Amino acid sequence: MTTNAILAAESLKAMPTPQPNPAVPSPGDRSSADRVAATPSDDERWSAVLRRDAAHDGEFVFAVSSTGVYCRPSCPARRPRRENVQFFSGPELAEQAGYRACLRCRPKSLSEAKSDGVKAVCRYIEQHLDEPLTLARLGREFRQSPFHLQRRFKAVLGITPRAYADSCRLRLLKRNLQAGDSVTRAMYDAGYGSSSRLYERTASQLGMTPDKYRRGAIAATIRYTCADSPLGRMLIAATERGLCAIKFGRSDGELIEGLKREFPFAVRKRDDGELESWVEALLRHMHGRDKEPASSLPLDIRATAFQRRVWTYLQSIPFGATRSYRQIAQAIGKPRAARAVARACATNPVAVAIPCHRVIREDGSMGGYRWGIERKKALLEIESGVGI
Repeated sequence: MTTNAILAAESLKAMPTPQPNPAVPSPGDRSSADRVAATPSDDERWSAVLRRDAAHDGEFVFAVSSTGVYCRPSCPARRPRRENVQFFSGPELAEQAGYRACLRCRPKSLSEAKSDGVKAVCRYIEQHLDEPLTLARLGREFRQSPFHLQRRFKAVLGITPRAYADSCRLRLLKRNLQAGDSVTRAMYDAGYGSSSRLYERTASQLGMTPDKYRRGAIAATIRYTCADSPLGRMLIAATERGLCAIKFGRSDGELIEGLKREFPFAVRKRDDGELESWVEALLRHMHGRDKEPASSLPLDIRATAFQRRVWTYLQSIPFGATRSYRQIAQAIGKPRAARAVARACATNPVAVAIPCHRVIREDGSMGGYRWGIERKKALLEIESGVGI
């Protein structure tokens, strides 16, 4: 499926490319933000290890192939040979590669402490969304330099404090609009300072103006149908442009209620006849009789620029193949964004058409799936030739 099948053309043109800018940066913060974008090279990391530089603890770990152990840069143990050393951005990746934590420097405890520190920053941001949140202010609050605070924050979450604040505001705005609040009230309750700022920042993210989102695309009719599938009951829904939802559940009532929550003010009409061909195409694919059905299915779904990149790549994964979250992050040019890739998979609104079930953990385990691990396992078994 081509990229422009994922979004309406006008939404694609309006979609900005995410930039690694700090949280509402002041002029003095900009140089620090630029420095964050540069990832330390292996030579720089090795130099930090030789110096036992504690300032780099929590930024990466180094693993020693001859011992099978990974350590923090400041570990007091004897330095290994350079050719036996491999670097990882965190303990999780080192353990996925088969290394175990050093009992002397305990690098995992530091990583957990760092995650707790980032969680504290997140809670602070969530509680002050209606106030200016600069890196300088966050640094003063948590007694860190703006540069190191953003660096550590991004290392854990994959996004900057500013991007996290924007996502919190957008989530709160969507919740308020779905609850029926006026645009003005929803705007100020979510922490936006002016209507112009709201429309500038949210129109592309929502895929429409806030007022239109509030009405749940009321001008459009959403047709839907339910059918049996190898994964239980399946609902597909479509606008005049294409499929906007593919869901799985235990009953039609559960599925229809979910569609109502997603499009609370839309006109929803059951249409078993017109959608039958799309149902049949999906079922042929799920039974393994048609390995390329998605190319013929038009989609009409909202997405951020990052989600669009992830979902487009997912559609390129061959039938019967899988990729890890890290492989996808590397493939789209964001090697440190594995967690963000996982979030994009979890928010995929059209199961199977965008095959997020083909994404697994690096150790080969299933990982998460919006519609349940058993359904993900069943799909992968069908595609590998094990299933029915």
